Parts: sequence; C-alpha cells; structure tokens
Amino acid sequence: MSNLTPREIVSELDKYIIGQEAAKRMVAIAMRNRWRRQQIEPDLRDEIAPKNIILMGPTGVGKTEIARRLARLANCPFFKVEATKFTEVGYVGRDVESMIRDLMEIGVSMVLKEETAKVRIKAEKHAEERLLDLLLPGKKPQPSGPMGFFQGGQNGEVERVEPPKDDATREKFRQMFRAGQLDDREVEMEVTIQNNASVEIMAIPGMEEMGSSLQSAFSNMFPGKRKARKMKIKDAYQLLIDEEADKLIDPDAVNELARERVEQQGILFLDEMDKIASRHDQTGGGSADVSREGVQRDLLPIVEGSVVNTKYGMIKTDHILFIAAGAFHYAKPSDLIPELQGRFPLREELTSLHKEEFYRILTEPKNALTVQYKALLKTEGVEVDFTKEALEEISAMAEKINEEAENIGARRLYTIMEKILAELSFEAPDQSGRTVVIDREYVVKQLGQVIEDRDLSRYIL
Repeated sequence: MSNLTPREIVSELDKYIIGQEAAKRMVAIAMRNRWRRQQIEPDLRDEIAPKNIILMGPTGVGKTEIARRLARLANCPFFKVEATKFTEVGYVGRDVESMIRDLMEIGVSMVLKEETAKVRIKAEKHAEERLLDLLLPGKKPQPSGPMGFFQGGQNGEVERVEPPKDDATREKFRQMFRAGQLDDREVEMEVTIQNNASVEIMAIPGMEEMGSSLQSAFSNMFPGKRKARKMKIKDAYQLLIDEEADKLIDPDAVNELARERVEQQGILFLDEMDKIASRHDQTGGGSADVSREGVQRDLLPIVEGSVVNTKYGMIKTDHILFIAAGAFHYAKPSDLIPELQGRFPLREELTSLHKEEFYRILTEPKNALTVQYKALLKTEGVEVDFTKEALEEISAMAEKINEEAENIGARRLYTIMEKILAELSFEAPDQSGRTVVIDREYVVKQLGQVIEDRDLSRYIL
C-alpha cells in the first residue's frame, strides 16, 4: 500500500487537477488514514471505520478525476459506478451488490497482473525452451497435450519422449532468436481454441451472480480445444509466455490476496449521488421518489458494512472507502435518508472554474489538452504552437459560454478546442512538414461567427 504523505498526495494530484485545494487535502487525509490504520494492532484496527466522503459541485470541475487519480496513486482497486444505474422510475434496475462484484473483478485483475510481472523472467525462460523444442523437433512423434510429445511405453504406459537435441545447433538458434532474426519465420504449435457454443444467460435484476455462475459452469462443461496453428515466431513466443506464466501462478493465492486488498484498500466511487436523493419540497414526485429511496436503502447496508457473495468468495465491505459525488443543484445531501447521511461524514464543495483556472488547465497538467493536440497532429508531421494570447482568449470564451449556457466546467474546453482545430485536423495529412501558430487572431477567426450568434453558440459550443 502506498505510504505517501498527505502533502505528497496533494502534490501528485496537482499535476493533473487544477484548483480544488480543499477537496484534494480531504481525500489525501482519507488516504493517509488508511495507511495509518494498517500500522495499528489488529484488535483496534478492525474498529476503525473509513471516513466516507461526499464531493459536491457542478460537472466538469474534477470530482471524478480526483478519485481516479487518488486510486492510481494508492495502487488500490478502484471502481466508478453511477448511482442511477440502480434505479429507473418504478423499479430497481440493477442489483446494488453488483458493484462489489465488479470491484472484486478489478482487484483480481490487478493482483494477477502484478503476479505475472513477478514470474515473467522465469516464464520467458521456459517459453524460450519450448520454442526451441518447436524449432528443433527432431523425429516428430504423435503430439498429445501442450507439454510436449508422448508415446506408448512398456506395459501400455505413456511416457514422455524428449526430442533429440543438438546442443550446438540449439545454441545457434537461441542466439538467432534473441537477436530477432527469427521473428518473421513461421512455426506450427498447438493453441487453445475457445468453444463458441456459449450459452446466453438472461440476467434477472438481483440475480446477476447466478447468471455469472451458470456461465462459468457451462464454460467448464465445454472447455476449449487445442488445435495446431501456424504463426510467426514472435507471436508464438508471446503466447508461450502467457501459458508458462499461468502455470507458475497459483490462482487461489491470487484470489485470496485480491480479496484482502479489496476489503482493506478498495475505493468505490458513487457518481450522480444527487440523482437518488428524494426532494421533499417537490410535489407529484410519487413513484420516482419511492424508487430513489429504495436505492438508498439498498446502498445503506453495503456502505454500513455487510458481506457480499462473489464467485471469489465472501467480501466484507466494512473497510471499503466510499466516495460519493454529485452536482447537488436541486437536491441537497440532507435530502438523503438520515442513515445514509451518517455514513458520509466528510463533505466538501468544489468551486466553479473561471478563466484563470481554464488557462492553467490548458498549460500546466501533464495531460493538458494543448499537449494532446500537439501530439495528435505531430503524427501527421504538423507542428502546432499555441501562443499565450490564444490560450487566454480560449479561457475567456469558455468562461463566457459557461455563464450564458449550462455550466459544464472544463469540459467546455473540449468543444472549443475541437472547433478551433477542426479545419487543421482535416487538412493535416496534406500539410506534412508545416508549422502552424495558433494565435488570438486564429482563434477569433475560427470562432467569431459562432460566438456572435448567441443561439448558434448554444448548440455548437
């Protein structure tokens, strides 16, 4: 688990997220508290519950990005789900427990990737030997199974027959393979062909786990067959590495480690939380409010701490960190049922973005839009340079349009930038070697008509 200090966490978040200092400090403290909890003796550790967070603010100000970057920093299982997935007017649309199962799948995938990296060197060594066996088969007996060639022995026993090996030739082939001289040569090997006769299971709301179990059972009943295929040596080598890595990894140990990591370090991001809040001052809400409140009551035991059945075993949710987010324009956190409010003790409101923040968003982050567009057009041989005045004009336009139309935060920059560079992006393949300077005049020329026509700007920008 990452042992970054709160100051270091905020510093890392600053590389991707502009502003919102209070929110970044809050999530940094929450993450550090998870590390602190791991240092305490087990008896007291189990008593310390995570401090769940509600992030409030308009769309496009960085709520989701804060949570996503935080999970990446901590190297912990992270899953984002919209609360509206669990409800439609009049009925519950999806089993709430499914988000825990999805989080567990992500945890298993993370651990499996880490374990594969640990055994990769050994897997590469084994794969190289198997590849040399394919290149120097000697007298080829009847194949049987992926591990080599077999033939009948005495008393009807089956014994493995090693192909004759000429050490000098084998080493020569080994050097040629490592030098890449054999990459495009073809070799014949057995590969597993997945059975296409899959059975479609209709997932009834609330019974997704049963559908998943039935699909697994049918896949075990109809395992994939092995079939000889010709492929290039570099492709065969990658396939053999994957097979050898699978043999070196204990799936039970992977599942157990993933379960522990999900239970102790998992982060669930519940977006659109305000959409399931019942607005008590609204009349005629009837069935919609009943549905929303039903989803809240389904969420409550998961957030409080319960046990969820997954195909990897039982998962306790007591110490999973829940970060909820929503615009909360029409509903307020106080419109949630009291029991759920109490499970989200930390709340922070993110501020709207203005032209100063837009300018910083265009210039400071590692993945700034200007950096992305420069890289995209450079693939066509076109160099793009943005002047300071152009970026200031774009920032001012974004603020103005957000004020006149819906405030969609930094996402407004995507529409403006795309409109400005649309003509250049279309003509770029025919302008290789050219350098284009995007200045204030260029921006005004591309957006002038749209900005002047207020109705047009509402539709296009």
